Amino acid sequence: MTAPLPLGRVVATPGALKLLMDIEEDPFGYIARHAAGDWGELCAFDRRQNEIALREGYRVLSSYPIGEKCVWIITEADRSITTILLPEEY
Repeated sequence: MTAPLPLGRVVATPGALKLLMDIEEDPFGYIARHAAGDWGELCAFDRRQNEIALREGYRVLSSYPIGEKCVWIITEADRSITTILLPEEY
């Protein structure tokens, strides 16, 4: 990806914030990776879906493992909002 992904407004769910705070992890590092096209740990199919989403204007998903859990970052199709959340909060 050559240009950063437009993120819009960045928000986080309480669960994701608690997880990141509990391990003293900065959420902005994950946001920067997502914006730069580092999708974290996704299967090949989901990576291809993200590449299509960038071209066609669909929702983009990243998944980053954090110990036994993970956080997802989702940028909506219209690029108006990006949310950091736990999968169970989806």
